[in-house]
Amino acid sequence: MIESIFDNILELPSASIAERTKNLIGFESKFERIFSNLKLLLDQEGLIEWSKKFHKVELPIIGQLKDKYPLIILAGDAGTGKTVSAEAIADRMVRELKKEGFFLKLNTRVRGEGLHGQMGNLVNDAFSELKRQAGKRRIAFLLIDEADAIASTRSTMQMHQEEKAAVNTLIQKIDEIRELNGRAVLFMSTNRLHFIDEAIVRRAAIILEFERPIKEERIELFKQSLEGIDFSTKQLEHLAEITGPEKNDGLGFSFSDIRLRILPEAIAASFPDKELTYEILTETISKIKPSPQII
Repeated sequence: MIESIFDNILELPSASIAERTKNLIGFESKFERIFSNLKLLLDQEGLIEWSKKFHKVELPIIGQLKDKYPLIILAGDAGTGKTVSAEAIADRMVRELKKEGFFLKLNTRVRGEGLHGQMGNLVNDAFSELKRQAGKRRIAFLLIDEADAIASTRSTMQMHQEEKAAVNTLIQKIDEIRELNGRAVLFMSTNRLHFIDEAIVRRAAIILEFERPIKEERIELFKQSLEGIDFSTKQLEHLAEITGPEKNDGLGFSFSDIRLRILPEAIAASFPDKELTYEILTETISKIKPSPQII
């Protein structure tokens, strides 16, 4: 049953995730924003110790902080790094707090087959496993990718009763994980934030917006990915310019467009008989369109 609910189950800290994090452009600012919001909730024991050390009592505000919801919504276009960032944020959190962790990614097939009660039951099972993995010295993380698939607003007239019941179950489970006092954290990622039920959006401790890379980030991405090839600063700037919105009818290339479409196709055009050149890259880019925005 567990294998059918989750796409992957990872133990944290993870050396492979830490290595991937090094290549995540703009990660540090995203992490600091989330960690600064959640560290008070994640380290209740440390917060109580701090209070007693400096104020001789457990301040009332500490108890009130437990009312925060350990929910992070990652919102943005496809290919902007939401899923990989969730893993990286979870990994960095356990390292910062000197704890162990468990990362669960909910399978998108959790919607089930439309059978009465199935969606709610699967959501229930997922949160049961989240609670089971949360321990005194361990933090459990659950990622619901493409969250709008099971957390759509209940005000939609076309929503079936089965789907409304699943959203109600999801809200109930979000409420319940507060009782774990920071030992469980829920990530929800979505391309369509406006489709998420309002009650869930209100509960988010933070909503982090993911945008397509700006010019400086595209330069860094090409520089990282092509390290070892002697491209000039001017050439890297031009690669960033022609993958930006100004040269593509207002819509720039996403991170995954560059990593998984442009660069592999350029390499395919070079391998095995010639080197990868600036000219091959620019010609490749001219043949590819940015992935469309999901509205």
